[in-house]
Amino acid sequence: MSTAGFLLFVFSAALAIIGAVITVVSQRPLRAAMGLLVHVVALSALYLTLNAHLLAVLQLLIYAGAVVVLFVFVILLIGPAGHFDSNTDKIIGRVMGGCSAGAVLLLTAFSLSRHDAEFGPVGADYGTVEGLGSALYRGAMAPFEMVSITLLVAVVGAVAISRVRTAREKASDAADAEARKLANAGGSN
Repeated sequence: MSTAGFLLFVFSAALAIIGAVITVVSQRPLRAAMGLLVHVVALSALYLTLNAHLLAVLQLLIYAGAVVVLFVFVILLIGPAGHFDSNTDKIIGRVMGGCSAGAVLLLTAFSLSRHDAEFGPVGADYGTVEGLGSALYRGAMAPFEMVSITLLVAVVGAVAISRVRTAREKASDAADAEARKLANAGGSN
């Protein structure tokens, strides 16, 4: 790798880490989405330094062009000033989450430090459309299909959650709630 390529790699890696930290730490949703956009663009640059040009373009098209834009639309639809108050009462959950994340990080670092496989030269089709297609459809067909089914279920769930309830459904829910209230009041006497 040339010096310019190495500098691009280091810059992109640092930018990816900064974008990820902004995404996770930011308390404002729009800022978190912009941090995600920075992270996605930096990952695309990392793919370029690894000579995986197709993955770099797909990263920009799918994530920056579709997913992040969708997140921004949803945030703007809900309200960009959405702010979550931090609840200090749930300190045990935060400590447990931090310990779990640290344990996963340590286990990953330990398993990677014991990995002694040599990296050899890559094939001529590395990073090309043919190479990616061959890897996806020959070696990873079942995981590829599982991901597509998971995405389909997520889309159906999002549509089901976001649909507008009719007046009849709202009236039925109110009647059910009133019946439960009366049943609870009658059972306590």
